[in-house]
Amino acid sequence: MASSSIHINPDARGWTHEGSRAKNEGTVLAFHETLPDYNKTPLHSLPDVARELGLGHVLVKDESSRFGLPAFKILGASWAVYRAVGWHLGIPVADGQVPIAELGVKARKAGVEIVTATEGNCGRAVARMGKYMGITVRVWVPSFMPQETRELIRSEGAEVIVIDGSYDDLIPIVWEEADDKDTILIFDVSFEGYTDIAKYFVQGYGTMLAEADRQVLESTGGKATSHVIVPCGAGSVAEAVTAHYKTPERESKAVVFAVEPENAACLQESLKAGRSVTVQTGETIMNGLNCGTLSTTAWPVLGAGVDISIAISDTESHAAVQELKAARISAGPCGAAALAALRRVCADAALKEKEGLDENSVVVLYCTEGPREYPIPK
Repeated sequence: MASSSIHINPDARGWTHEGSRAKNEGTVLAFHETLPDYNKTPLHSLPDVARELGLGHVLVKDESSRFGLPAFKILGASWAVYRAVGWHLGIPVADGQVPIAELGVKARKAGVEIVTATEGNCGRAVARMGKYMGITVRVWVPSFMPQETRELIRSEGAEVIVIDGSYDDLIPIVWEEADDKDTILIFDVSFEGYTDIAKYFVQGYGTMLAEADRQVLESTGGKATSHVIVPCGAGSVAEAVTAHYKTPERESKAVVFAVEPENAACLQESLKAGRSVTVQTGETIMNGLNCGTLSTTAWPVLGAGVDISIAISDTESHAAVQELKAARISAGPCGAAALAALRRVCADAALKEKEGLDENSVVVLYCTEGPREYPIPK
């Protein structure tokens, strides 16, 4: 019997995401390869964990240093900013062929600026892309954001504006700031009247997934991923992962697990309700996952395709950070959440067997965040 913090979505097993992703992932990967500091992030093996849990392979896609930033967000932010600026200027850029320097010159001549809101990594990523293109960026942040994180965003050349309240509280404020005709609003979440930019973020994460597919085959001697665990905040990266592993182009679809903080489990509560719902969030060391509402474009994919939702505590996340550190993998609480979720599922013998987690399994954990300071849970 699964615990109350694990929710099984039985209809997801037979679901397939419509549409081809391979061509788009190739376009986005080629675009990312033109950016300064592009690097393919590593895939680490955790053989001791696999042996302990009775699994074939446990692999960690390590996004702790992507373009020199401590999270995967730059993959989505770079493609989203590029596409949004191109659209704003009336320049076709869907094929990724227009150089960012050329696009940036035209944007500056037009007086374009970018505004966004963030809880950390996404805002810094948007600011980095603005710096690459020479475009002014203003970033609204919640007051609970640590001063160190604010300074990191400022280090990318962005202006930081601090507002009392949660991330959800920031969105209407920034929306009003984007009234100027030469101001571009960049969010990695979608809501009524705002969907295209969030889709570009999701497309941008395809680079991480394309890399992982090749790396998994190399690491396992040709075995494909059977199970995947991804952190879920507002849902953009979880949407990308779910759609990727449940595309009809795959010979065998993977089982998708999504992990959230117990204090911000909007996906799990939405799955239970059968519709997207908003939850009241509380404090958590998993700052980047502290979202009370799912992106509107993410919910249809997550609601149909996520097999299991796991809500974990800060204590579990911290323990996973320490375990990965011992394995020489540097992760923050959001990034380590996937390992904590795997342990939670494998602790339930009946659930583990039902989900096919055995000596033949190839489990990929998406570590979406590098190390950072946070209060140690008691």
